[in-house]
Amino acid sequence: MNYQDKYELVVGLEVHAQLSTKSKLFCGDSTAFGAAPNTQVSPISLAHPGTLPKMNKKAIELAVKLGTALDCEIERHNYFARKNYFYPDLPKGYQVSQHTAPICKGGFITVTTDSGERKIVLNRIHLEEDAGKSIHDVDENYTCVDLNRAGVPLVEIVTEPVIHSSEEAFQFLTELRKIVRWIDVCDGNMEEGSMRCDANVSIRLKGEKTLGKRVEVKNLNSIRNVKKAIEIERDRLIELVEKKQPIVQETRSFDADKNITFSLRSKEESEDYRYFPEPDLPPFDITDEYIEQIKNLLPLLPEQLKQKYVTTYNLSLYDAGVICSEKESVTFFEGLLVHTQHYKAAANWMIGPLKQYCNEHKIGIEEFPLKEEAVAGLIELTESGKVNFNNASTKILQHLIAHPGQTALEAASALNLLQEKNSEAIEQWVKETLDAMPEKVKEYKAGKKGLIGLFSGEVKKRSKGKADMQEVTRLLNEKLNQ
Repeated sequence: MNYQDKYELVVGLEVHAQLSTKSKLFCGDSTAFGAAPNTQVSPISLAHPGTLPKMNKKAIELAVKLGTALDCEIERHNYFARKNYFYPDLPKGYQVSQHTAPICKGGFITVTTDSGERKIVLNRIHLEEDAGKSIHDVDENYTCVDLNRAGVPLVEIVTEPVIHSSEEAFQFLTELRKIVRWIDVCDGNMEEGSMRCDANVSIRLKGEKTLGKRVEVKNLNSIRNVKKAIEIERDRLIELVEKKQPIVQETRSFDADKNITFSLRSKEESEDYRYFPEPDLPPFDITDEYIEQIKNLLPLLPEQLKQKYVTTYNLSLYDAGVICSEKESVTFFEGLLVHTQHYKAAANWMIGPLKQYCNEHKIGIEEFPLKEEAVAGLIELTESGKVNFNNASTKILQHLIAHPGQTALEAASALNLLQEKNSEAIEQWVKETLDAMPEKVKEYKAGKKGLIGLFSGEVKKRSKGKADMQEVTRLLNEKLNQ
């Protein structure tokens, strides 16, 4: 029996995203990644007695910006709380976070899977400071502590328990990362720890409404690992239930090399943290005018932009979706449209030759060696019929990359690839082709009209790609149907 058909998977995600501020949440220490351990600290982030925190206004702005983009309700009256727990990398012995009054409530992210489109509803987004980092592989006898991250501003994005497959979780995180990067709230680099995910996983019999006992899998550092960990934990929980063994509510970790989860500790409940309002930080209010100001600064989001490209530029949903998959891709496409009005051709170049080049060289479109104006020149050459697409997207493109000072027209001339529009020359190539293939001509006239492609290809070969193919087709039809 396939037990996955018997049980329903229920997942809620908690995603920590580091806000793109230059300084920490409550002091001026740098948040730059990659510094030597314990070099981006101060008496405040080290929690020296007598030090007082001061709020980072940029962090509030970015949290409101994200909440607005995700259609959340913004909390007007905000305050922080102390979340008490004791780890070696938590300097104060407590974390400053939001508890009963998160800055953003509700909201959603739309995901698309094989099962269709769904809205993944959010519970809240709240602000908090990060802890430091315990390092276990530097000294064989001791755990080392790096407090560079201590006090770094985070938002925690918490979904409702409404995710029912690992694929939905995968797509949710993919969309979330796209959005935070799109609006410059977070760089989304999971490998650097600036976006981390915990998954709360439970199962229940299909048709039941009560949630099962949940297990939290902590600190998943890639979207693929989130997907894998959910699948492994789902199967483990089903196996426990089928064997009539108890599910322990606990916190677990995921070993990506061994493809297993393992227990870390029993799961804390909110009362274990003994929350109370942070006495060293005053409450802060957010006005309607402030929210409106941030809303007006938001760019069009990927879904909105995709619809614009479909309706305004007549792109297919697929083409628009590929272009809108990354902010850098949209920036390049918009740059192309400054120099050409051949919208569909511009999309084809983005999705075809440019994407292929970037994939082969393992670079992003923002690192493509040619400027948008040069690519637009290639588009104009092909759309005007001066060169064929194959030559433009291979020989001329490579020539321009090697000789960036030239225009597309100069490159085509240098390579002798400008298409021949002289009817006499084309007529000669057509004549030579048909004279060389008398049997095929007979077959064509007997009804095998598909041979027109063979004749066209031969003319193209004889002209070394220089013949205007529209004129070639016209002349072939004229000669063959006499």
